[in-house]
Amino acid sequence: MKNTKEKILITALDLFNVKGLSQVTLRTIAKKMGISQGNLNYHFKKRDEIIENLYFDLVDSIDFRLSEFQDEEVSLNLLLKLSTEILGEFYKYRFFLLDFVQIMRENNAIKSHYLELSKHREKQFIGLFNALIEQEILRPGILPNEYVFLYRRFQILGDFWISSAQVTYQKISKKIILEYSEIINQSIYPYLTEKGKVVYFNS
Repeated sequence: MKNTKEKILITALDLFNVKGLSQVTLRTIAKKMGISQGNLNYHFKKRDEIIENLYFDLVDSIDFRLSEFQDEEVSLNLLLKLSTEILGEFYKYRFFLLDFVQIMRENNAIKSHYLELSKHREKQFIGLFNALIEQEILRPGILPNEYVFLYRRFQILGDFWISSAQVTYQKISKKIILEYSEIINQSIYPYLTEKGKVVYFNS
């Protein structure tokens, strides 16, 4: 049975996803739940506290997805699956990406954590790229920082794909995850060796 704090977070997540940050206040959340704002304030004094909790829930859910693949052998298929899995988690917390700039401007705790986490993720993906180069799935780098920039392209696409989908389709559905996952995954194709291309088309 979920406690009041968990119910607040679930309700807030649903409201943020549907209405966006600008349309959701503590009063909005309390009204949706049928509780007093005083009761809600007992658990969360400010809306930012709810947003922070949801942000760290998102981080934990992505970490969990990544941990599921830790025992798998490094492969191109692993990289492509990771992309789809991570986009699926972002979809569940899509308000965060739709209001990404606003949150980063207004919440220093989230911004600081996000910037540090980005450095950690970069190291994880560079390690994955290097393993695929050793397997002759990816070609060696030619341009300066080529694979660092490849990761950053993944990051930019990952952070803003939902904004693109919202503008393009108005209504976001889970079906769109597969389309944008393919858009992101095709970014790696120019880096594949002939052996890698065979693996890509068999993935």
